[in-house]
Amino acid sequence: MLHLMELNGASAIVTGGASGIGEACVRLLAKRGAKVVIADIQEEKGQALAKEVGGAYCKVDVTNTQDIINAAEMAKSMGPIRALVNSAGIGWAQRTVGKDGSYESAANLDAFKKVVAINLVGTFDCIRIIGTAMSTNEPLENGERGSICNMASVAAFDGQIGQASYSASKGGVVGMTLPIARDLSAIGIRVNTVAPGLIDTPIYGQGENSEQFKQNLQKGVLFPQRLGYPEELASMVVECITNSYMNAETIRVDGGIRMTPK
Repeated sequence: MLHLMELNGASAIVTGGASGIGEACVRLLAKRGAKVVIADIQEEKGQALAKEVGGAYCKVDVTNTQDIINAAEMAKSMGPIRALVNSAGIGWAQRTVGKDGSYESAANLDAFKKVVAINLVGTFDCIRIIGTAMSTNEPLENGERGSICNMASVAAFDGQIGQASYSASKGGVVGMTLPIARDLSAIGIRVNTVAPGLIDTPIYGQGENSEQFKQNLQKGVLFPQRLGYPEELASMVVECITNSYMNAETIRVDGGIRMTPK
């Protein structure tokens, strides 16, 4: 007996849905019959994608609770919210201690806080608010009300030099997956996290330099020795969303890479 959560006639919210892994998730959820709200700060891209997949765009900065509430209300107007994908995130690289021994040259603390505010606190705020909206859904046949999938990173486990803020934020997402899944089990909401490896998305920039950077990165990938495609991540995310027995888990999708210190 395969229990799949039905997305037909339901709504879904994808933060960071206008590009990269988020965009791939939007496309696949729409293909499965969901009406998708693209919650992102990139207006032009978000609106174009919404038009293409028959969804809607909502301007959302995940550090602003009211924006998240707006997305929840928009999704509710399109159908019961059955899925949330937390894909909004930023990267940042900086050394912890500067070269000259001055306190001023130590890592920028505001930058550290910003990464944690978006990647970790923003993810929790989305779970808190959109989970609340999901809790009012009529349960499906096996008591399911909805499903949440967060985006972490392999940096949560083997972060490189300079990735302290990014690894801390993603490690926090991994760390809260189980307690939130335990908590939300009372209302029939499942929670999982996917930890992507090196995925070919706009986070690495464009142009010749970024191409060389990516060439260098993929050397550590076991097999296949290349960067991952956003669609490969989206496939795992949608499996976590729809497979009714997937709960409280973090899954690496990374071609077997283990990141080196630098």
